[in-house]
Amino acid sequence: MNSRLKFSIATTILLALAATLLAHADQKKSSLFANDKGKFKLLVDNNQIGQEDFEIYSSGGNWVAKGTTHLNPPGSPAATVTGNLTLQPDGAPVSYEWSSEADKNSNAHIAFVNNTAKMTVQLGTGRSFEQDLTFTTPLVVVLDNNLYYQYAVLARVYDWSRRGTQDFSVLIPQELLPGTITVEWAGAVSADGKTYEGLKVNTNDLQVVLYLDNNHRLMRIEVPASKAAIVRE
Repeated sequence: MNSRLKFSIATTILLALAATLLAHADQKKSSLFANDKGKFKLLVDNNQIGQEDFEIYSSGGNWVAKGTTHLNPPGSPAATVTGNLTLQPDGAPVSYEWSSEADKNSNAHIAFVNNTAKMTVQLGTGRSFEQDLTFTTPLVVVLDNNLYYQYAVLARVYDWSRRGTQDFSVLIPQELLPGTITVEWAGAVSADGKTYEGLKVNTNDLQVVLYLDNNHRLMRIEVPASKAAIVRE
């Protein structure tokens, strides 16, 4: 075998190995999330007051998590809320857009730059303004009003390898509120005759319980204080 042929074979092997390593690195980089799509029923006292359609998927090296909730509670006007969240593979937010259609329509765009959320808000009154909010950590969890698919994102960001209690910076965009939450592993939890793995999400005045399947997909949410349940169809 001549030296030129040996060099050609060696080069081919090295290129194949490099491609395999790059593919493995890509897979590892994006392994925090998994594609998901579905519907949630929104229940209060076992009465349905709305429905959310959501989807989580990879896009251009990032991940997109989006959902639309249609609300029709008794005695209140119907409303539609939409949220579109772009995330880095490690769960850090890149951007978020929300819109609310009710008596008055509002919307906002948020860009996350380092530890700052840069918001441009258009209110239903026709007034618009800009506001910056700074957080202590770059990994901010977005948990917006009436957009429950974002708890599915939280369940992916939670570090299952160490479980226990973990703290997160949080942003509630529709209320322009920053804060912190504590997420606690709850072990096995049951609902509707089925057993799930549970997470308890705690704020200063509220507890939300997440019910997850073996692949950590969000199947159910319960808010005991308000007798509310969000159930995957």
